[in-house]
Amino acid sequence: AQVGVGGRRRRPAVDATRARAWHGFAVHSLELPRRGAMGNASCLEGVRGASGLSKPFRPVPVTPKVGFKVCVCGGAGNLGQPLCMLAALDPLVSELAVYDRAISMLPPEGIAKDLDHIERRCRVKAYSLTSIKKEVDHLEECLTGCHLVLACVGVPIQGKTKEELVKYNGSMVKSIVEACAKFCPNAVVGLIVNPVTAVVPAMAKLYEKSGLDPLKICGITTLDVLRANKFAAEETGVPVELFRVPVAGGHSGHTNSASSLPLFSQDPVAARIPEARRAAFLQSVQELSAESSGTGASSRGKGAMLSQAYAAWRFGKAVLSGLAGEKTDEFCFLKSDACPGVSFFASKVTFGPAGVEKIHPIGKISSAEQATLERIKAELVQDIQDGFDYAEKTELSGGTPTSPVSKV
Repeated sequence: AQVGVGGRRRRPAVDATRARAWHGFAVHSLELPRRGAMGNASCLEGVRGASGLSKPFRPVPVTPKVGFKVCVCGGAGNLGQPLCMLAALDPLVSELAVYDRAISMLPPEGIAKDLDHIERRCRVKAYSLTSIKKEVDHLEECLTGCHLVLACVGVPIQGKTKEELVKYNGSMVKSIVEACAKFCPNAVVGLIVNPVTAVVPAMAKLYEKSGLDPLKICGITTLDVLRANKFAAEETGVPVELFRVPVAGGHSGHTNSASSLPLFSQDPVAARIPEARRAAFLQSVQELSAESSGTGASSRGKGAMLSQAYAAWRFGKAVLSGLAGEKTDEFCFLKSDACPGVSFFASKVTFGPAGVEKIHPIGKISSAEQATLERIKAELVQDIQDGFDYAEKTELSGGTPTSPVSKV
């Protein structure tokens, strides 16, 4: 350990870029006020004096003049509720649409009214449909103008085969995606669904068949990154905020596949963890993904809901930051040439003003990781083909031309 003046232990050197990146994420996501948020100390003192406050004044984050519209589909479910709250808290979000089916566990109208009490300038509005109504016919007002759509829909994996999940969840996601294609074709669509390695290729293929950009369809795999970072932090004792362990491949979202690959060798600190321990962490990340992959409203009491919501909004935050002009990196599963021989892959992506701006290559990995990657590639190829087979049998519906707009 390094020792400084007076015998005090120095903190280990921290990469400046990492520190700044984490600071920015913490401030924007957790809404911690920056110094000078209202100008200077005298300004704050004036506010305290005028209001009679004795405690330090904590200003509400200022919403940019040009904010973004976000829609959370499945917003009344166990995962959708905390995700809606994180979105409403973010100063980059000026308008939030909460959509769910009328049969959801809680009415979307109640979620929207609840969020309206939060001291933010974000406008929240609810939209709901009965089971006989189609999104492509009734969500024009909800989706028009959206920059980001986050869909957390589908049935949980428990008791289902991969083929059944592709069929059921593919159908649910398709109803959302075809409405996005009609009303907000330029929005980034983030999918939290299982199996993501089959459903994302299916939806991207349908987008492509309709003449739209398949890179607008992204599978959210950020939760695997969070888990890898946490395992490395607990093993080394280094603060978790300083880890950036890439997780490549796919996502271990169903029992017959384990396609996520944490690349511990690419993080300077995690690379010092013994190989045997890294192998154990790889298995832990994959097993946790399979155990906690309930995303729909019906997955009551199952799945990693709060951590998944946090992970999903970390993805959403990266997208919006990029759209705002601050290029931001995050991991997701999408159409990619990052891995030869696989047409869809999870890797680091840079988001910019147009959405996906750069898909980064895998980079140098260890021999053990390379061996695992070869096994994962074979599984991914099969999952992707399952998605393509689904897309070949259907097309995105344009809806009924005279459909009314559903207003709540």
